[in-house]
Amino acid sequence: MTPQSSITRQRGVITMFICIVMLLLCTVMVVTAFSLSSMNLKAVGNVQMRDEAIAAADLAIEDIITSGIFNQVSFYSTFPRTVSVDINNDGVDDYSVQVPVPVCVRAEQANTTTTSSVTLPGMSATSAWNTVWELDATAQASATGVSVQVLQGIRVLLSEVERNQVCA
Repeated sequence: MTPQSSITRQRGVITMFICIVMLLLCTVMVVTAFSLSSMNLKAVGNVQMRDEAIAAADLAIEDIITSGIFNQVSFYSTFPRTVSVDINNDGVDDYSVQVPVPVCVRAEQANTTTTSSVTLPGMSATSAWNTVWELDATAQASATGVSVQVLQGIRVLLSEVERNQVCA
């Protein structure tokens, strides 16, 4: 055996060793990239489910606000209320939103110098009351187990009779 062939074999072994190390590094990089992308996908999915639950709770609160319930005699008999929400419009309710009785936080007589406070129909400067309400909604999805609580404050202009009925 000549010394030349021994050196050539050693170079082949070194080249093979470097190739194996490079393949191992490439494999580690691919596995790490896959792991990171899976974690990012899970995080994005969780944020999406949370945002959908918040949207469902907001939808229930908006439904209550626009129903004009604050100036009705039957105010307390309509709460607690459960609202079913189909967020993706597939005909199946995705979220169940529980809304307890809204809490009247504050009531003060409307300012007579601020025309926006007393120019609604049926209001006068002496009978208009600015009331501040706190609505609490908890949205739950049975399919995913997501549960979110949303607290919303609103201002409602009521007459003195309405204020005495629901915000005494």
